Amino acid sequence: MGMLGSQKMDYQDSALSAPSGAPADPALAMETGQRYRNPTEVQMSQLVLPSHTNHRGELSIGQLLKWIDTAACLSAERHAGCPCVTASVDDIYFEHTIRQIQIMPPWQQHGKNDVCVGQVVNIKAKVNRAFNSSMEVGIQVSHEDLSTGKQWNVCKAYATFVAQGKATSKMKLKPLAPQTEEEKMEYGIAAERRRMRVAHTETLKNLLTNSTIQTERENGECSTVVPAEKTRVESVELVLPPHANHQGNTFGGQIMAWMENVATIAASRLCHAHPTLKTIEMFHFRGPSQVGDRLLLKAIVNNAFKNSMEVGVCVEAYQQEMEVNRRHINSAFMTFVVLDQEGQPITLPVVKPEAGDGERRYREASARKKIRLDRKYIISCEQTKVPLSVPWDQSNKVYLSYNNVFALKTLVAKTNWVLATETDKVRMYMLEEDKYLSFRIEMTLCIDALQAFSLLSDLRQRHEWDHYYADPYVIAFRSVTLPTCPPNPDYTRGETMCSGFCIWQETTELTKVSYYNQAAPGYLTYVTTNIAGLSSDFYVTFKACERFLQKNKEDIAVGLQNL
Repeated sequence: MGMLGSQKMDYQDSALSAPSGAPADPALAMETGQRYRNPTEVQMSQLVLPSHTNHRGELSIGQLLKWIDTAACLSAERHAGCPCVTASVDDIYFEHTIRQIQIMPPWQQHGKNDVCVGQVVNIKAKVNRAFNSSMEVGIQVSHEDLSTGKQWNVCKAYATFVAQGKATSKMKLKPLAPQTEEEKMEYGIAAERRRMRVAHTETLKNLLTNSTIQTERENGECSTVVPAEKTRVESVELVLPPHANHQGNTFGGQIMAWMENVATIAASRLCHAHPTLKTIEMFHFRGPSQVGDRLLLKAIVNNAFKNSMEVGVCVEAYQQEMEVNRRHINSAFMTFVVLDQEGQPITLPVVKPEAGDGERRYREASARKKIRLDRKYIISCEQTKVPLSVPWDQSNKVYLSYNNVFALKTLVAKTNWVLATETDKVRMYMLEEDKYLSFRIEMTLCIDALQAFSLLSDLRQRHEWDHYYADPYVIAFRSVTLPTCPPNPDYTRGETMCSGFCIWQETTELTKVSYYNQAAPGYLTYVTTNIAGLSSDFYVTFKACERFLQKNKEDIAVGLQNL
């Protein structure tokens, strides 16, 4: 599954300094009576008006995307201190729709749409991590019923913004210093999400090339077949000053709203009903457009599964006098469902793809559906919803590895660890949360961190210090299900959410090595005696690991120098 903990825990880098004007420690802020607040945080509350809603009395997703982009941009510019532009927006999963509030009793409605009188959308955006000239902004959206005070989560989003410095110099963003447990977790995982964005195109290509994609019709209950070309939509928008931001470029939120509009029309043409948008898969801005540009928006249904359909949307920009010179501005894929009166998704018609590019898009839609869940848990930070026993498949190893590192960094960022036992400078900590018990074993060695990482990540040598490690070629740092090993009623499966090493260089001579493990209840019988101090098994294994590192550090140092 790849070596967990292969990324250094950057948020513990002592070179990072606290933002000016902000308490260095949230606990200190509480002692001094100050309320800690991230200096990049932007909060926005919007009252939903009739002009913001669709025909069903729900907040238009296009309008919501405008608000999200505005809040995120303000947060990015607060950190950068200069204008910023939207580079991309990661997958967005909509948990709830925002409906209007009824102001008349149901018997007085007479079938009319509800009247919007005060649903409030609350948006909070803050920079999670700054890289060189780009930064990740996390956005949390909820909606509030003012009449009851209740609030619901709508979605989480992650947007990448690029700082636009002076044309004569390259922009270098100042680093962030995460303070709270949540900020440290987001800071560490931001690097994984960044790697995931870069790897996504290559992963999709490999999946299409090396794996068998299930493209058989899932919606066999429906005999209706709709040619994909009948769902095609084209629309032209003229970029006017109200559509531009303070830099004169077309507002990213406006472009996303126009894209959502044409995608909804394309989805409606497939099912002759009003669809509901459930997921947006990564807006990617490839270039700017300005006031006076014409934007050509094109959408088509790529594939329809049993209860959902994927719509592809792209945007091209051109000037009136140079229509042939179109520039690709943006593209995205949106997943729609059609709900019945009980709110359940209905079976959709079958899509017949166009020859050539249509067949390619059809297969790619199936591939994207296959990897969407793997991406979802990294994007949404809902690691606890990942099934414990993930079915192993060669095609999903990349995203499963991302999930592993994500889960480990989430565990490392937690602060409420309790010291359970200490023997000869080997410390064991434990953490109880919900149904999971996590433990961490830690020691400090006189070895370089890079040397320790190189030795521990070489799985061929693990049997020298871990007597449980019998097979030097197959290891899962997270439980997976192999087709060759089906469940057996004679055995109880002990499943691991995540496990792995994290290595920090504490001084020029000392390195801290920590092993983490988060397990389900079925695994606890194997570790409780260690945690209670009734067994020295963990201690013996970790001391063996220490001897292994000390014995081989000189050899690995020579090897690293020759690289």
